[in-house]
Amino acid sequence: MRKLLATTAVLEAAAGLGILALPSTVAFLMLGSPLDTPAAVAVARIAGVALLALGVACWLARHDELGPSAKGLVGAMVLYNAGVIAVLVYEAVGVAMAGIALWPTVVAHAAMGIWCITRLRATHP
Repeated sequence: MRKLLATTAVLEAAAGLGILALPSTVAFLMLGSPLDTPAAVAVARIAGVALLALGVACWLARHDELGPSAKGLVGAMVLYNAGVIAVLVYEAVGVAMAGIALWPTVVAHAAMGIWCITRLRATHP
């Protein structure tokens, strides 16, 4: 579980920092549309902080491979990855918003979600 948590930490912290620094650019890459109001930028930056916090939590839990906190964090990551996939697919299919990074992001979250489920099943007695 150490590699999963370390990988998740790096990816989510990088995404969080990217959204904090360039929220409109990230939105354009993901959804094909920049953020057009100060409120949207603020909400995106809050999401960036949340992703950064998630990355820090995964980084700090990476040595607790079989402990309940690591398992709980990986279980939460399953929900997070599934939720991101659902939102992005809805935006692409239901709202017809898609940027160049949307489908690669969906695939990456699917892969991370599968990895999380695999690790949870391997550590479940």
